[in-house]
Amino acid sequence: MSAILSPPEPTAPALPRGAVCRPVAPGWHTALLAALFLGLAAAGAAFQRAAGARPGLAQRPPQVVPIYLSMLTAEWGLLLYVWRVGLRRGGTTLSALIGGRWSSWRDFVRDTGLGVVLCAGATALMSGMERLSGHGHAASIEGFLPQRALEIALWVLLSLSAGFVEEAVFRGYFQRQFAAWTRSPSLALLLQAALFAVSHGYQGALACSKIAVFGVLFGLVALWRGSLRPGMIAHALTDIVGGIARI
Repeated sequence: MSAILSPPEPTAPALPRGAVCRPVAPGWHTALLAALFLGLAAAGAAFQRAAGARPGLAQRPPQVVPIYLSMLTAEWGLLLYVWRVGLRRGGTTLSALIGGRWSSWRDFVRDTGLGVVLCAGATALMSGMERLSGHGHAASIEGFLPQRALEIALWVLLSLSAGFVEEAVFRGYFQRQFAAWTRSPSLALLLQAALFAVSHGYQGALACSKIAVFGVLFGLVALWRGSLRPGMIAHALTDIVGGIARI
């Protein structure tokens, strides 16, 4: 626990409240990363349309474990690209991007409690939006939710990974980078939420609209708290609940 609870590093928080940040990585690095997400969004949208037109595509595959493992690899590969290739060249540490370390148990409890509250609010918001729209999971992912014990364990691990990696990438890297480029934290908040939404194009347009709302919500909490930790906790818990509650 000494690595978690230690004196804060002498670096500025990842998302200074009311301040405009300096760039965290070279512009070419951000452009390549954004292009990758846009390409994945286009491919995912095509798959979602095919799944809606051909219900057989939405059937559960024989094995989802290899799919979960490949997604885990992709998540951590994404983090390595952002951290080792982008942040290092921009002179930013991963710890500074996140918002430093917990300096006391009080900080740990506060961020954990805030994460749980944020998860509950996000889950309630999703449920409300689904009731209004009359739709749940997209056809392209319905068959990929966990059912067996090993699948559930891997889903939890994947959710924890997604919570850490995606918050670091979108609410950390992109939000701070866009703030430096636009000189507007508010516009950066909206831009990262939009990119976060389109990167989930495989879930369909309706799901993307919900995900954009969550991107704004989590981005606001990161700006207010000056840390990505509450959002990471909430993101992981939301994914865990979203997958396992429908078993």
